[in-house]
Amino acid sequence: MSINIATGADQGITVNRFTETAIVRRKKLAEFFARGVFLLMTLLMIVPLILIVGYLFYKAAPILSFDFIFSNPARGMRAGGIWAALLGTIYLVVISLVIAAPIGVMAAVYLNEYAKDNWFTRIINLAVVNLAGVPSIVHALFGLGAFVLFAGMGRSILAASLTLAIMTLPVIIASTKEALGAVPAAFREACWNVGATRWQTIRGIVLPNSVSGILTGIILQVSRAAGETAPIMFTGAVFYKAIEEGNVFAYGLLDQCMALSMHLFTISTQVPGVPEALPFGTAVVLLGTVLLVNAVAIVLRVYLRSRKRW
Repeated sequence: MSINIATGADQGITVNRFTETAIVRRKKLAEFFARGVFLLMTLLMIVPLILIVGYLFYKAAPILSFDFIFSNPARGMRAGGIWAALLGTIYLVVISLVIAAPIGVMAAVYLNEYAKDNWFTRIINLAVVNLAGVPSIVHALFGLGAFVLFAGMGRSILAASLTLAIMTLPVIIASTKEALGAVPAAFREACWNVGATRWQTIRGIVLPNSVSGILTGIILQVSRAAGETAPIMFTGAVFYKAIEEGNVFAYGLLDQCMALSMHLFTISTQVPGVPEALPFGTAVVLLGTVLLVNAVAIVLRVYLRSRKRW
């Protein structure tokens, strides 16, 4: 026995079986509204940043040149360039990074992989989080007392770099812990099941799969260290210091140095008669230096993330 069922199509009538209901329309409207709100919030963050950077470049355009970068300040810092300050900033950032990064990563590895979950480690974790929010002026006074006076380093690049390293260490520890914790526990268990030791597991599996997150903390460290003024003002930066132009080894570890952040503060507030473009040019070079270092780290992070095993 066969049964024929006539449809609307057979009778020449078009039937839409997927008509939107009121509930579906309300959901689409809510989705459209949420997307618009998130887009607006994104634009509110990006557009002011673009306007500020564009304004800085516009004001700095008359003075930006290779001669401005590779020449020393002249005529009481009312002319010339920023070579001494730029080189001093590079010294401070690189030395503080060399000190803080290994210590921060090793401390995070211990806290995440070796330390037991007890009251003592919880206090340490709480201290790390709290130290990340301590004002930079407090770190400056600590560096003055600990490194300049107690350790006898005097006001020097080494004392200033150690102060910056102490200031940025909590950020590196916290970000590294988060990156290590994001590696699945199954990876560790698989290694232990085939006889690998804890250190072999960390070295061969955990660290390679968390290195992109570790670099994120280092990027934040570079940005903060380059822009700080108070810690270096008390421990190693000077108002003016003449060095050999173009010589990247013009400073010694126990020498005082100029720095872009302090130089910008000085010529903006303490030196009268400074050309209008000079502070803006200094700000653009400081911003460009930070962005260049960050860009290198981001490219490395993307490359390492593409080689992740999960």
